[in-house]
Amino acid sequence: MNESAKPVLVIGGGIAGMTAAVEVAEVGYPVIIVEKEAYLGGRVMRTHQYFPKMCPPTCGFEINIRRIRQNPRISVHTLATVEEISGNVGKFRARVKLNPRYVTGEHSIDDSITEKLTSERDNDFNLGLDKTKALYLPHKMAYPHEYVLDREALSAAETDTLTEICPDGAIDLDMKEEELEIDVGAVIVATGWRPYDATRLDNLGYGQFSNVVTNVMMERIASSDGPTGGEIVRPSDGNTAENVAFVQCAGSRDENHLPYCSAVCCMGSLKQVRYLREQNENAKATVFYIDIRTIGRLEKFYYDMLDDSNVSFVKGKVAKINEDSASGNLTLDVEDTLARETHHDHFDMVVLATGVVPNSADTPIPLDLKYDEYGFIDGATDIDGVFAAGCTRHPCDVARSTKDATAAALKAIQCLNRG
Repeated sequence: MNESAKPVLVIGGGIAGMTAAVEVAEVGYPVIIVEKEAYLGGRVMRTHQYFPKMCPPTCGFEINIRRIRQNPRISVHTLATVEEISGNVGKFRARVKLNPRYVTGEHSIDDSITEKLTSERDNDFNLGLDKTKALYLPHKMAYPHEYVLDREALSAAETDTLTEICPDGAIDLDMKEEELEIDVGAVIVATGWRPYDATRLDNLGYGQFSNVVTNVMMERIASSDGPTGGEIVRPSDGNTAENVAFVQCAGSRDENHLPYCSAVCCMGSLKQVRYLREQNENAKATVFYIDIRTIGRLEKFYYDMLDDSNVSFVKGKVAKINEDSASGNLTLDVEDTLARETHHDHFDMVVLATGVVPNSADTPIPLDLKYDEYGFIDGATDIDGVFAAGCTRHPCDVARSTKDATAAALKAIQCLNRG
């Protein structure tokens, strides 16, 4: 290693950012992670299980967190954003904004304190499917394992109450945002993704009918720490979902929305079909698809689902979803392109497989980077010393994100060594 090398700045603390950080640090270089959320882990931490092994994301997350905690070369800034980057390879300067947490960390806070509050906010970790108190722990595995105060959600009446029930010095209601200026030698961009906005798909009823949910919402519904305690139930009435439709390519492979394939949606939906079937042996699932795209060894996952008599596959794009207002049941109008007939099938719940949109499409990195027409960053980038990884550069699953991140880490290390 180059003993005089400056740190590597990793923008984004999801699976790609965490992987890149530990790979760089364990070679011997300092790393600074900047994450906009209050915790590390990104979208992966919102999933119920990985495919194809069907294990919880906390498995890999715990290993990465241990590596981060035990490595003094890694610095982590959460609730933080990179506002500006100037300079060039080996001598970049970044301006980082740190948003206030309003919790000092000097004293422990637990649920016995939050239970005394009534002010609530939408739980963004559960995608707004339930509420948290204004003072909350983002999720049970959160790192840093610290509470956050949503200052705007806290009512004026409870401001004094919070001061009274918390230990002295635990809360700082006057905490201000801060700025850091940091010098770094290389930059890894791993800002991740968001699901395509399903409200733009007017014909599919999301936002109009409560029993139409998205694939990312389904992950939270199926999770034991989710809004329903892991019970797959209908949002409208809490009844067990017995007959569920999975609509593929909801916005993807559509010139009016996302023209590209989002790569992970087919496997994600097959995984969610398995959630449903493992929880309820009588439940039925129907998958409406354009093509089922499962790569390599993942084909077996698909074939296992084909052997399940309670799972049906219909090759056809859903044209319209309507609701029976009395029951909340949904009717899907679909043309089966193989059977050459039109379906008007009834379901009690629908899951839309929304596509992958890079966060860089909405919030570009403050550098003159080259983006494609959809907002993805060219992997090598056209700036020496700046590298992209994971869903910042293309739609990909967890395994490919970690490989991307390792490649970006290697390039950053080589870049530092040149200095």
